Amino acid sequence: MKARILVVDDEAVVLASCRRILSAPEYEVETVEDSSEAIRRVAENGYDVLVLDIRMPRIDGLQVLQHVKERHPDVDVIMMTGLSEIGTAVQAMKLGAFDYLPKPFDPEELRLAVERALERQRLLRENRTLKSEAGSRYRFENIVGASPQMQAVYRLIAKCAPTSCNVLITGESGTGKEMVARAIHYNSLRKDQPFVAVDCNTLSENLLESELFGHVKGAFTGAVGHKRGLFEVAGNGTLFLDELGNIPLATQSKLLRVIQEHEFKAVGDTRTQKANARLLAATNCDLPAMVAAGTFREDLYYRINVFPIEVPPLRERRDDIPALAYEFLRSFSQELGRPVPKLSDGALSLLAHHSWPGNVRELQNAIQRAVILAPDDMIRQAHLAGILDSAPKSDVEVPRTGDELKRVKKLARERSVEDIEKAFVQQALKRNVWNVTRSAEATGMQRANFQALMKKHGIRVRDTESPEGE
Repeated sequence: MKARILVVDDEAVVLASCRRILSAPEYEVETVEDSSEAIRRVAENGYDVLVLDIRMPRIDGLQVLQHVKERHPDVDVIMMTGLSEIGTAVQAMKLGAFDYLPKPFDPEELRLAVERALERQRLLRENRTLKSEAGSRYRFENIVGASPQMQAVYRLIAKCAPTSCNVLITGESGTGKEMVARAIHYNSLRKDQPFVAVDCNTLSENLLESELFGHVKGAFTGAVGHKRGLFEVAGNGTLFLDELGNIPLATQSKLLRVIQEHEFKAVGDTRTQKANARLLAATNCDLPAMVAAGTFREDLYYRINVFPIEVPPLRERRDDIPALAYEFLRSFSQELGRPVPKLSDGALSLLAHHSWPGNVRELQNAIQRAVILAPDDMIRQAHLAGILDSAPKSDVEVPRTGDELKRVKKLARERSVEDIEKAFVQQALKRNVWNVTRSAEATGMQRANFQALMKKHGIRVRDTESPEGE
């Protein structure tokens, strides 16, 4: 598509000169001598660049500039000015002009100014596209996981996203806490503002303060210039503090002040800056236990934990494993430029019954390696061997006849079901402090049926750590 350029000047010779300079296959150039006509054309036709003379009869160039930038902010305006009007040109820049050219100017100066304006617009369009893609990626319908546990998480995201409250996201490593944070941001009123993430686990105390609040030149050894902090970079957007539990106590007190007063100072600076960003935080630490131990400030904990969201581990939402696996298959296959492979029944069973201590991240890594290893359009158990602790062993019984195959498959299914049942009972008891009645109620089972499963798998409350099983 050709770039559309409108040149506005009351001198016909200037218009003819600009048209000649900008004559190129990629440009569509129009000219006009009247300010009112220029305003009308911009409103009706739309242009990428407006080349505008400051000194115009009736309505001067500054008035045209102000009108255009108020109503059509995406149009870049390049002002043309006489040498005696440089002060007015500076005023034009303050009103939103992209650049100005003192008359007489070289043809190359005009061409370069227009090229710079068009390059800026291209970058802005790309940025808007990237933001739109990021936003669509984190719409609820595009986040994988239809289990009841994840549906509960989606409901919480939907409730808190439109607000500006602080959110604390908890869960084991690899469960997707940052995904939840991004979903909150991209479903909020701040979605067009920056989302800035910082891993508090990777920075020392001094570096973390500099990263969060910025520093001025000379603030410490090595501070050779001014650095903007992430609170400043986030602006009116969202700041996501990952691994919150690893923030040192000294930095915790400064973070508390930012939350309370909505202001901060860069390291070594006396000037106070406003903090407008929304704060989201995530941790896999037990913050209440850290508060009790004195390693995390109680007042900061309550300031951040306004709206808690706990992301369940993958082993507690096994129904999501097939959908997640196929999403990762699609993604990695696309990266490699290969057709999306299928999962054999054995491979899918292996994925479904693995304990997943590394959660979704472990599943993602396992699928990526399997996609690389698979020589054809099928991922089999063998491609997952060495990745998962439940991969088939070399001494597995291999059937020789069709009848033997049926028997082995039946036995494998029974063993898989038994493993799931046993883990189900053990996890339910653990979550409910080994109380059988509460465990049965929490799982929606009759107490007698729950006890039957315990008996079937040889699970006895007196074998556990708690003496108060009943």
